[in-house]
Amino acid sequence: MTLGVVDRLALADLVARYALHADRREIDAMAALFTGDAVLMLPDAPRRLDPVRTFTGREEIAASFAALDGAPVTFHALAGQVFDAGPEPGTATGQVACVAHHVSEREPGKAADLVWHTRYTDSYRLDGGAWRIARRELRIDTVETRPVRRWRDAG
Repeated sequence: MTLGVVDRLALADLVARYALHADRREIDAMAALFTGDAVLMLPDAPRRLDPVRTFTGREEIAASFAALDGAPVTFHALAGQVFDAGPEPGTATGQVACVAHHVSEREPGKAADLVWHTRYTDSYRLDGGAWRIARRELRIDTVETRPVRRWRDAG
């Protein structure tokens, strides 16, 4: 079984919306991209870069997004995505590469960009006529810190 063009575009839109909602702190919209029984696995950075923390269901997943509040500015740049048909009709899998920027003041007057080079391993499912994330595992490949001269106020 293969994925058609319409499904591939819908999946690309799904992962792009995840990144956009994250950057805009639209937590409810972000959580709505997951199935009701979804599983999100996240690393415990900086100690662990592999997914070790598990959140199940939209409510737990939405609560996990509170970590975004630690950075006043984020920018999730999608670097590549590959989608394949899943093992059953109405399912798909994906690999999404992302460079995630997290800008914050490390000390008064000195901002820094914590940059994560990440990979999402995803399972998707058609749910209510729309593709949603059924399982997402985040792995961080590398971490770097860059100085920031200035950032635009989100307010």
